[in-house]
Amino acid sequence: MPGHAPRRSRTRLTVAAAIAVAAALAATAPVAASQSWSDSTSAARADKDRTGSPSSDHVEVEYFNGPGSHPRHTRIPTSAPLTTKQHSKIKDDGDVVPIKKAGPSNAKVDVVFIGDGYTADQQNDFHADVRRNWAQVTKIEPYAQYKDLFNVWAVDAHSKDSGVSGDPTSDVRKDTALGSYFFCDGMERLLCVDENKVEAYASKAADPDLVIVLSNSTKYGGAGYNDISSPSGYDGIATASSDNADAVQLVVHESGHSFGKLADEYWYSENEHTGPEPGEPNLSTLSAEEMAARQTKWHRWLGQTSPDGGTVGTYEGGGCCALGVNRPTENSIMRTLGREFNLPGREAMIAGFHKHAPAVSSTTPTDRKLRGAKRIRIEASAKARVRWLVDGSEARKVRGERSVTPGTLGVPDDGRAHTVTVRVTNPTDAVRDPRLRKLLNGTLQWSVKR
Repeated sequence: MPGHAPRRSRTRLTVAAAIAVAAALAATAPVAASQSWSDSTSAARADKDRTGSPSSDHVEVEYFNGPGSHPRHTRIPTSAPLTTKQHSKIKDDGDVVPIKKAGPSNAKVDVVFIGDGYTADQQNDFHADVRRNWAQVTKIEPYAQYKDLFNVWAVDAHSKDSGVSGDPTSDVRKDTALGSYFFCDGMERLLCVDENKVEAYASKAADPDLVIVLSNSTKYGGAGYNDISSPSGYDGIATASSDNADAVQLVVHESGHSFGKLADEYWYSENEHTGPEPGEPNLSTLSAEEMAARQTKWHRWLGQTSPDGGTVGTYEGGGCCALGVNRPTENSIMRTLGREFNLPGREAMIAGFHKHAPAVSSTTPTDRKLRGAKRIRIEASAKARVRWLVDGSEARKVRGERSVTPGTLGVPDDGRAHTVTVRVTNPTDAVRDPRLRKLLNGTLQWSVKR
């Protein structure tokens, strides 16, 4: 297998070795305590914005300065639209390589990795980096329990140079397919890309739901592009160094925004939220008592021991505000890298997975009568319970099967049409909200004649 160009020591990614990136709060310019949450969040997230306000020609990114630092947000200029020549070059470049195929794209979550800073001779190395990074992601819950819901694709992008601009120093320039570079907006660890080139490469995949750019580097860095809308359907882009021990944690944190629609659970300074109830599932203005009384937000989890440590309650601070808004636990991965998702966050992630991977789907048409020995195949999570019914009565002998025939179901051979139903339910106790549980259950029906 072709190797990388010379690098520093390749460190294997391990969750245990991930260093808490947000352990220490960074000092920032004070924000007036009377600001509303939306105002103070905008001020905090735009603290490096040279224009002073959000605009269509800027995009918000999240970044991490390194071990021991606190995550930050900034706004950077959007990439220039691609020229016809650039579109043509990308169209002719590279292949979409299946790394893990769990099922059809319309039934699974499609994770698309795009490599940058890999030359034509290093594409096998890129594929190996994808496998290694994804293996580490799927050690973390709830990915670990639901890894059968994911297809993983590698989109080859051939770079002229090996490596990334800004590695190791700001004067290093590399000619790469996606233009990855450190020292973005003057911040060394902010690893930016040309988001229009990312879109062009990502669209080569059939149905990208999560896009991760692996930049060929051992240097710590990454970014989360969380406020872009892709024509291809994915929500945001995560960038990370391919060979840094903490890179996988950046990806998982950013996927909390993409899949779970989770807010950050950290803050910058003593700014106060005085606005309405936040829309994100892991932020609330309510106390635990008020939440329980109103039966809203994470009230079903109050008092439970959370996998990120401690008890679910209401802990002040989150969404970049120190005061006036609460988070579910003291220190989840949405606040500090190297941690677990808390219980409300885990619930939101599982529901997010199932928004892309329905509880049950089938390549066998449901809108036409099936005749003879036509086989019925379905796609469902390995964790799901599958029950088959013929005219409302369960065919117990095929319980749990994902592929059946009218004969094995016991459909009467009488020349009449009979209704075959499959019901899929997920017994997990990690999702308690009835509205979210609906995403984990599903039913399909066919008219069958033998």
